[in-house]
Amino acid sequence: MLDLQLFAEGDKTEDPTPRRLEEARKKGQVPKSSELNAAVNLLALTVLLLALSPTLWQNFLQVMRKYLEMNAEILTPGNLAALAGGVVSDLLLLLGPVLLTAFVAAVAASYLQVGFLFTPSLLAPKLERINPLSGLQRIFSKRALVELLKSILKVVIVALVAWNFLRANFETLFVVLYQNAANTWEIVSSLGLNLAIRIAVAFAALAAADLMYQRYEYYKSLKMSKQEIKDELKEMEGDPQLKARIRETQRKIAMQRMLHDVPSATVVITNPTELAVALRYREKEDEAPVVVAKGAGVLARRIRELAREHHIPLVENKPVARTLFQQVELGETIPVELYQAVAEILAFVYRTKGRSA
Repeated sequence: MLDLQLFAEGDKTEDPTPRRLEEARKKGQVPKSSELNAAVNLLALTVLLLALSPTLWQNFLQVMRKYLEMNAEILTPGNLAALAGGVVSDLLLLLGPVLLTAFVAAVAASYLQVGFLFTPSLLAPKLERINPLSGLQRIFSKRALVELLKSILKVVIVALVAWNFLRANFETLFVVLYQNAANTWEIVSSLGLNLAIRIAVAFAALAAADLMYQRYEYYKSLKMSKQEIKDELKEMEGDPQLKARIRETQRKIAMQRMLHDVPSATVVITNPTELAVALRYREKEDEAPVVVAKGAGVLARRIRELAREHHIPLVENKPVARTLFQQVELGETIPVELYQAVAEILAFVYRTKGRSA
C-alpha cells in the first residue's frame, strides 16, 4: 500500500503551474506548429498572386524584353558591374513583394502562436547537439516518427488535391496546347492559383490539427507530480524554518530600533509593571504625542530601565497605558479620545520638571 502511494505521488498527473510554464518559455520551449507557418505563408502568397498577378506578369515581361533586346556588343568589362547591379535591382523588383510577403507572414504566424519571444540561450553551442548517441535518439524518437508521418501526410494531401483538381480540369489543360503565349499564361496562371488555394486550405486544416497536437504534447511534457508542486510552493514561499528565523531577526532589529528611540521620549506611561509605553511630544514638530516605544513583560522592564537611565519621567496610569499599548502602533500619534488624559499627564510632567529646576 505504501509503495502504491509513493508511486502515485511521483506520477506526473498535475497540470503545469504558471511558474513552470514561464520557466519553459524562457528556455524557448513553447507550443509551436511549423505547419501553421507553412500554411500562413502559402495563403499569404496565394492572396498576393491573386491581387498582383497582372502587375507581376507585366513586370516580368518588361524585364525579359529588356535583356532579350539588349545588344551583345555593349557587354564590356567596363560596364559589367553596372549591368550586374541592374540585374539585381530588376530581380528585387520582381521578387521583392513575394519575399516581403513571405517574411511578414512568417513573423505574423510565429507571433500569433507564441507572442514576442527572444531566447539567446538557444544560440549557445551545446555538445549534445554533436553527440552521435543523442542524434540517434532524436532520429528514432517518438517526435521524429510523428514528424515523418506528418511529412508523408502532407505529400499525400498535396497529391490528392492536385490529382483531383487536374482531373477535373483535364480538358482545359489540353486546350492550352493550341493557344498562344498570352492565352497560355492566362489559363495556366488561373489554374495554378486555383490549385494553390485548394492546397493552402488543405494545409490550413492540417496546420490546425498539428497546432492542437503540439499544444497537447507541450502541456503533457510539462505535467508535474504532486511532490513537484509541493516543492515549488515551498521554494516560492520559502522554508518555514528560514522564514521563522527571518521574522525573529526582523523582530530583534525592530526592538533594538525601538529601544534606541526611548531616550527621545518625553514620558513613559506604565501599568505599572506589566506594560510600558514611551511617548514623545515636541511642541514645534509633533502635531500630537507619538508612541516611540512600547512593550510588555521583560520589554516593559527594559523600557523603564532606559527611562531611568536618561531621566525620563515614569507616570503610572493603567487605563491610558493599556489603551495605548493595544490601539496605537509605533510611530503613530495618540487617538483623539486620549488627548485630554495625555495632556494632563504631560502637564504633570512639565510641572514636576519645573519644580525640579
